[in-house]
Amino acid sequence: MRSAEATVTDLSLPVAPGRAWLTPLELGLLGAIWGASFLFMRVAAKDFGATPLVEMRLALGALVLLPFLWRDRAAFPARLWPKLALIGAINSAIPFVLFAWAAQRAPAGIGAISNAMTVLFTALVGFLFFGEKIGVKRAGALFAGFAGVVVLASGKTAGASIGWAVAAGCTAALLYGVGAHLVRRHFTGLPPAAVAAATLGVSALMVLPFAIAQWPQNAIPAHSWGAAGMLGVLCTGLAYALYYRLIQRIGAGRAATVTYLVPLFAVAWAWMLLGEALTLTMAIAGALILGSVAMSQRR
Repeated sequence: MRSAEATVTDLSLPVAPGRAWLTPLELGLLGAIWGASFLFMRVAAKDFGATPLVEMRLALGALVLLPFLWRDRAAFPARLWPKLALIGAINSAIPFVLFAWAAQRAPAGIGAISNAMTVLFTALVGFLFFGEKIGVKRAGALFAGFAGVVVLASGKTAGASIGWAVAAGCTAALLYGVGAHLVRRHFTGLPPAAVAAATLGVSALMVLPFAIAQWPQNAIPAHSWGAAGMLGVLCTGLAYALYYRLIQRIGAGRAATVTYLVPLFAVAWAWMLLGEALTLTMAIAGALILGSVAMSQRR
């Protein structure tokens, strides 16, 4: 799913009369694409390894978004690039590696459900470090979400514990929460698609030495190359472009409702294409986490 460089000022444009159907269509499409990202990681990670796969994802995503950065290059002076590198590591490189590592050890739905904790972690980080109020309702949502994580981590797949995979996914979601606040404080007013291109690009450069060192010695099957390509081009580059289009038209708050769709699509894709079943533990944990996210976002 998205990383928090997508956090921008909530300015929305009115939807043209007669085109109200476009918003739910694009939200559904984006949910399906980001849900598929966990499927593609599950397919490709076992052959590439986590770090080489993430290098492919970062580099391809940055290339897709490069025209936005080139168009707005004047807004990115040299003094800004160290911040872009730091936030790229927090917001893209490390979380992507964690999710890819988890994909080698647990079903696709596990990573997607863990990713939904991003909304709650963003609220928690704001409360602990940035002086934001959390309120009784949102505090209750946090407790419910963490209860869902405990339930999720207690599950097993084919007799093997998935606790470490859940821990990796939740750590990635926590980093997204930190990144959301850093982006809001340092990059507000900058064109978001260009910021995404810049952070993905510098992240690709940071990950490159590790990817080269860990590049698999065996030949990588064609289907894994295809999954890696789709992960970078479709689920990272094109998906960000679609997300920014939604933000510009309906605002960041409404666009964030895609959070509810991603785990549903991830589980559905994994069930249909990989034969990964939805377990009772995943269903209970998903209900707790998504319910807590819905509770936290209610006004």
